[in-house]
Amino acid sequence: MWTSACKVSEIEEGKSKIVTVNGKTLALFKSGGAFYALDNSCPHRGGPLGEGHLEGMEVTCPWHAWSFNVKTGACESMPDMKQKTFPTKVQKDDVLIDA
Repeated sequence: MWTSACKVSEIEEGKSKIVTVNGKTLALFKSGGAFYALDNSCPHRGGPLGEGHLEGMEVTCPWHAWSFNVKTGACESMPDMKQKTFPTKVQKDDVLIDA
């Protein structure tokens, strides 16, 4: 179900925001003008990915430095690990997430 997570203007390029959509806590990123959503809880120890450092398409967890591609959810250092991603789209001034 597509749900509004925030306004487009709330996230600057290269930044993130932690949002709650349909009871799920998600990390929402803006990279290359597009929006990407991941489960906010890092699978390693539950670190908040939305507070991590975003460089290009890669976010690094602030707790133990695990890195994930925000588009695919792939873990850069552990190929067998994948973070859950959620589709996003922009409708007028809203960022919507299908979660």
